Amino acid sequence: MRRLAILKTGDSFADVISHHGDFDALFLAALSSPGTTPPSTELTIDIIDVRDPDVALPSVEAIDGVMITGSHAMVSDREAWSEALKPWLCEARARQLPMFGVCYGHQLMAAAFGGDSGYHPDGRECGTHSVRLTEAARGDELFGELPPHFGAHLTHSQSVLALPAATTVLAANDHDPHQALRYGPRQWSVQFHPEFTPAVMRTYLEHQRDALDVQGDDVARLLAGVNATPVATSLLARFVELVVAVKP
Repeated sequence: MRRLAILKTGDSFADVISHHGDFDALFLAALSSPGTTPPSTELTIDIIDVRDPDVALPSVEAIDGVMITGSHAMVSDREAWSEALKPWLCEARARQLPMFGVCYGHQLMAAAFGGDSGYHPDGRECGTHSVRLTEAARGDELFGELPPHFGAHLTHSQSVLALPAATTVLAANDHDPHQALRYGPRQWSVQFHPEFTPAVMRTYLEHQRDALDVQGDDVARLLAGVNATPVATSLLARFVELVVAVKP
C-alpha cells in the first residue's frame, strides 16, 4: 500500500468551505472528478494540517509522495509552522520523494530550496488565465503530454520572485514567468490552482472584487472568462498515478 500525504497549509473562505469544501477536500474531489482515474486502491491518502502544533510531520521514509495545498497566509510572513516545513521539504527533496506544491505550496517550496517568494510587483492575479509550457516541459514526466497552452484558475498576490539554483521553469504566462517549476526529477510546484472548479473561482473573484477594482481589473470581464480547466486539473491525477507507479 502506497501512502500520499496532503499537507494542508490553510483554510479557504467560509462560503467556499460550506458549498464546495476546504482546500484538502477540493484536492480529493478533483482526484475523483469525471474524466479522471480514481485514486488507486493501492493508495492511502492522509490529510495533515501542518498548522496544528499537536500534529507531527510524517517521516519522509514513511510516505511515498506529498502534495502541499494553497493558503491565505503569505510565505514572506515566515509564520512558525511555515518555517518549520522548510527543512522537512529539503529532506524530502534530498530523498527524491515525489512532491507537488500548489500556490502557497509552490511559493514555500521555492523559498525552502533557496529561492525567494514575495509580493508580485504588478499586483494580484485572479481568474481563469492561459498558461503556456516552456520548451523544457516537452520531456517532463508530469507536464510532457500537456498541450502547449491551457487554462488555469489563479488567485495570488505573492509569487516566486527568484528561482532556487538548478530549477527548471515548465510553464509561464504574461503575469508570472514562474507558473510551474521542477526542482528535481519528481519534485514540482504550480502557482495556479488545479483543484479549483469554475464555481470556486467565481467565489474567489467576488471576495476579491474590491482589491481587483483598486488595481484596475475588470471584474465583470474576469467573471465572464471563468471556464473549466480540465488540463490543469489533470495534473493532480497524473501526479498520483506517478506516486503509485514509482517503485519504493
